[in-house]
Amino acid sequence: MSLERLRQRMIADIESEVAYTRRMIGRDHLDPRVMDAMRQVPREEFVPPNLRHAAFDNGPLPVGYGQTISQPYIVALMTDLLELAAADKVLEIGTGCGYQSAILSTLCGQVYSMDVVPQLSQATQLRLKEMGYTNVELKVANGYHGWPEHAPYDGIIVTAAADQIPPELVEQLKPGGRLVIPVGQPYSYQELLLVNKDNEGEIHKQHIIGVAFVPMVHKPD
Repeated sequence: MSLERLRQRMIADIESEVAYTRRMIGRDHLDPRVMDAMRQVPREEFVPPNLRHAAFDNGPLPVGYGQTISQPYIVALMTDLLELAAADKVLEIGTGCGYQSAILSTLCGQVYSMDVVPQLSQATQLRLKEMGYTNVELKVANGYHGWPEHAPYDGIIVTAAADQIPPELVEQLKPGGRLVIPVGQPYSYQELLLVNKDNEGEIHKQHIIGVAFVPMVHKPD
């Protein structure tokens, strides 16, 4: 099957998942801009060569160092929940292979992305640069504490499960901004949460859907 056919199948799978979970996620379709980004970013370039045949399957895949590339539906849903505008500034915790970073970069003005695995971050930085995603800046550091130098952020996305919502990430969120994060115990039940900070700085949490993510590495400083 051609790459284009595989990509079309991935989009159809995402649309099917949205229809199936619409009552939980509170929407019956995703933003067309998000779906266009899912079509345009070549997912096959972000997985190991021996797994390219499975790049468009609706499931996660290992990318090395105990990390994964999330299933397409979850990538699309988390991105949609951020409700990004073209000029927004986004913080991503958990760069991994850079697929989510690339999706974000097509939808906003600037992406700052952090990972604790130097080897992954270095390879991803080279990959994103070669592919022309120039509005993504990477850093090897403890994402639990965020990246205060560039705060506040219009959106923050966390691609690993934390045992609680890191307070420093909430602090770095702009009033009116959104934080999307999986919360729960490693390899146990986790929930995808949407955290809104209103214009008065009050926090509002919304439970979206059950998920399964690798645990967030919280290295002590």
